[in-house]
Amino acid sequence: MTKSVTGELAGLELPVERGCPFAPPTAYEQLREQAPINKVRLASGGEAWWVSGHEEARTVLVDGRFSSDKRKDGFPLFTLDAATLQQLRSQPPLMLGMDGAEHSAARRPVIGEFTVKHLAALRPRIQAIVDHFIDDLLAADQRPVDLVQALSLPVPSLVICELLGVPYTDHDFFQSRTTMMVRRTSLEDRRRAFAELRAYIDDLITRKESEPSDDLFGRQIARQRQEGTLDHAGLVSLAFLLLTAGHETTANMISLGVVGLLTHPEQLALIKADPDRTPMAVEELLRYFTIADGVTSRLATDDVEIGGVSIKAGEGVIVSALSANWDPAAFKDPTDLDVERGARHHLAFGFGPHQCLGQNLARMELQIVFDTLFRRIPALRLAVPVDDLPFKSDAVIYGAHELPVTW
Repeated sequence: MTKSVTGELAGLELPVERGCPFAPPTAYEQLREQAPINKVRLASGGEAWWVSGHEEARTVLVDGRFSSDKRKDGFPLFTLDAATLQQLRSQPPLMLGMDGAEHSAARRPVIGEFTVKHLAALRPRIQAIVDHFIDDLLAADQRPVDLVQALSLPVPSLVICELLGVPYTDHDFFQSRTTMMVRRTSLEDRRRAFAELRAYIDDLITRKESEPSDDLFGRQIARQRQEGTLDHAGLVSLAFLLLTAGHETTANMISLGVVGLLTHPEQLALIKADPDRTPMAVEELLRYFTIADGVTSRLATDDVEIGGVSIKAGEGVIVSALSANWDPAAFKDPTDLDVERGARHHLAFGFGPHQCLGQNLARMELQIVFDTLFRRIPALRLAVPVDDLPFKSDAVIYGAHELPVTW
């Protein structure tokens, strides 16, 4: 039976900024209440299907009849102009934009670097990095201290630099370009940042091809040479994806996680009393904030029926992980931050074949940071009212521009 689900909210164009820093836009809830799959208009022009139900989102994300290739005509892009399309089509695709066998072939060689077992060997080093930056935090001459600059950003930046073999001395450069790329600034600025960062990584991979190194890319180059399959352009695309995704997302989750816990002291008390609860708390914080919403867009390559809705070949589909993670059908009382919820089935890392490659690393970093920060600085508190915090309503990846704290 086909449901009646093609209604639109009059005048609504997506994406919509969050009104409350802790909740999805009200419009998302209204759309989901209408139906889990709805037709919407995009600010870039055109229409797409908006998937906001948790079950329907998981169904779309595992269905091979939906393409991730952003270069295809009709792919739903929030920002769309001829120059952006030309740039997309002139570069080798990132892993996120590959389908089927091509995607599997690109992902398979590096997936072993991100398994729980492999990453466990990095835990002592990550703990040392976190301790180092908290030492500096405690030694600060003045308070309040901006936690974004003191801890949230440098920890994942240094960790991903060491894992990939990227000089940390270059962190100002790649952090600034990544920030520019994910902010809703001018398209010209974002295209320039993309080109500059891509050129930097191209040079980095070129140097690694002539100077063997024991890091992720050094190992990938050695393996490809042995197999006779050295793919410079493919390595540049992989490095671009891992470097940009490896620090920006985790940095924002550290900041928002701290805000979430400090503003819900009863929840913070639970993990202070028993750090064994921290892994579960991390899952709930990932669900609650869902910082990367709408990046899981797809293009139907065949006629598909999902949840009683007929989606035609060539139509765009945007899976809202944020809305799906607040679907009361999947999470009871989703507006509550409940660190004991057991939210492991959230979609903050996506779902299906494109599920985040670095999710185990992100989880480990978040657990170490939260446990260490609140153990070593138990009196930590926000230095300004939460309503005065500058949240990133102007960026594709949600977070906080600054996080002044004191103790």
